[in-house]
Amino acid sequence: MTAYTATVTVRLKHGVLDPEAETTKRSLERLGFDLEALRSTDRYEIDLEAESAGDAADEVEEMAERLLANPTIHDYDIDVAERE
Repeated sequence: MTAYTATVTVRLKHGVLDPEAETTKRSLERLGFDLEALRSTDRYEIDLEAESAGDAADEVEEMAERLLANPTIHDYDIDVAERE
């Protein structure tokens, strides 16, 4: 078994209201920053052991589908790196 760290970044799909990001965007604009758009994300770092990076990615994919993200309203990215 090899040790991996998987990073899952979850964000709302385009078109889904993101009140937290809208509030932050307005505040930044009041501070003088010119923004086209702002989106909030959740980031999870998961340490796990697996036979291969592919197996680790498959397991984390299942975690994302079952709990970390709602596929109806969220997009997510998974990155898997071997730990030293």
